[in-house]
Amino acid sequence: MEQLNFMIGEWVGTTKVYENGVVARQGSAYENISYDLDKSILVIELNTEFLQLHTIINYDEKDQKYYYYRFSKGGAARYPAEYKDGQLIVWRDEKTRFFFSRTQEGGFQEYGEQIINREWTKFFEDTFKNTQ
Repeated sequence: MEQLNFMIGEWVGTTKVYENGVVARQGSAYENISYDLDKSILVIELNTEFLQLHTIINYDEKDQKYYYYRFSKGGAARYPAEYKDGQLIVWRDEKTRFFFSRTQEGGFQEYGEQIINREWTKFFEDTFKNTQ
């Protein structure tokens, strides 16, 4: 779980939703990320103008994998994830993935990609600065 320390913080930023490679909607985003249960889980509380999520990430020693548990008004889901090249990559399915990484400026970024016409295409991006 220590690999995910870069995510910890109280974050303020912007969310962008893309359609056909162009920003279709943009708004404010707030995120609080902290450890819980003796650092055995990472808790993410995301609030944007378009989406509210409560997410829990844990590492399963038996599977040697991270798991991303997403809770929203529409329900819950569990996705496998991996830590690779300094970022967490969550696989919703074979055609959709989410990236969590630190920015060069010391901020935090999340974005999602889907395969469209055999190419990975960004469909959202959240960029944050730490308020702590």
